[in-house]
Amino acid sequence: MNHISQIIEHLEAHRDAASVPAAARAAAKMFMRDSMGVALAGARVAESRLVATVVAQWGLAPQGGARVWGSTQTLPAPSAALRNAFHIHNQEFDCVHERAVVHPMAVILAALGAYAERAGGVSGTRFLAALALAVDVATVIGMSATRPIRFFRPAQCGCLGATAGIAWLGGFSEQQTRDAMGLAYSQLAGTMQAHIEGTPALALQVAFAARAAVCAADLAAVGFRGPHDVLDGRYGYFALIEDGAASPTAPFAELGQVWQITRVAHKPYPTGRAAQGGISGLIKFMQQHALSAGDIESVTLFAPPLIRQLVDRPYQAQMPVNYARLCLPYLLALVLRDGRVGLDAYTAANLSADDLAKLSARVGVQPDANTDPNALAPQRLLVKTRAGQTFAIDMPHVYGAPEARMSEDAQRQKFVDCCRAAPEPLDDHGIAALQAAIDDIETCADVREVFARTIPNTPQQSS
Repeated sequence: MNHISQIIEHLEAHRDAASVPAAARAAAKMFMRDSMGVALAGARVAESRLVATVVAQWGLAPQGGARVWGSTQTLPAPSAALRNAFHIHNQEFDCVHERAVVHPMAVILAALGAYAERAGGVSGTRFLAALALAVDVATVIGMSATRPIRFFRPAQCGCLGATAGIAWLGGFSEQQTRDAMGLAYSQLAGTMQAHIEGTPALALQVAFAARAAVCAADLAAVGFRGPHDVLDGRYGYFALIEDGAASPTAPFAELGQVWQITRVAHKPYPTGRAAQGGISGLIKFMQQHALSAGDIESVTLFAPPLIRQLVDRPYQAQMPVNYARLCLPYLLALVLRDGRVGLDAYTAANLSADDLAKLSARVGVQPDANTDPNALAPQRLLVKTRAGQTFAIDMPHVYGAPEARMSEDAQRQKFVDCCRAAPEPLDDHGIAALQAAIDDIETCADVREVFARTIPNTPQQSS
């Protein structure tokens, strides 16, 4: 059996949404809430207005479309998926599956949400099951990698996972599902070049992937044929994207055994997952020892190769926001000065601050003994004080991971902060209403009711 066949078998084995374990549906709900909050805040990013201007030229959908969360605008489903996915990922605040190095919900939630809104009548239970199944597909493909990331795995694996989830929601036949996956593969794009240059095109690659998933499913639904052997084939994903070095047997054996949505990590801070360990370790250390920036001589993070690849970049004067989001010296300088990294971390004042430039010179990243090119942990933070002391902070798991989960209170506070940071913020009543709608989604007959709660000052919020 090839690996596309294994995916289809997994989807068919769980055709009944109730067969998806309650723990997987609960995790899908938790990360749906997290991702929708992040999306509302992401709409405030300057490039969101540019994307909105262009997407509007592609046409509106007053009826039969899907909404842009946090607004009254309704677009064709592929366009709505694109915009919502861009908002989820553009602040690097969305959740991630560490073993796969995939941000699963950015593409998947945006694409499945747009499809479900347009279709209507998708119950909350079915929607959560579809999310869990789609995340399984995206992450087992991602976990098959054995080499350093070159193509932008979150977009590409997310697209394939989202397409599988839509096929399941739409009740596609095996032939249609194979066609849809092949048509999604035919649209895969995105490399790490946008990442190393620090451009907002990184999040746009995620947005393109969400649109591609909806388009692929729509074409397959009307009988358009796609290539079928898109994972194992001569020019399939494992041969081309993973350069023939994929090792899919063990990850795919987990289908139906380990529900990967339960292994997804939160991001406590608005930056890449690779920077979260250094931030959380330094915050905890400074709080425990009641130290300030003036007390600390140097901070060195010992980390696996992927950490160094993703966030070990030099501080630059007047650096772009997207570069700064993934610049560990800048981020740890913020912690030294402010004790935190929040949604306000990337203001023009901060990016040009002389004190942050000086503090960033105290931060360094060094290789550890880990040779796994896709590992994000363990990490070790070494802090030297001006009093001559040296402290080591070992992090076998990074804060936000399943083994070091954010508390329920911390998760909900992140959600509240994001809702308040939206261009049109939800008030306290609106935030509570949206939280309640997500918490109770399994009693919902149509998930459109949940997405409608993202709009400020709607009758639902004032009732």
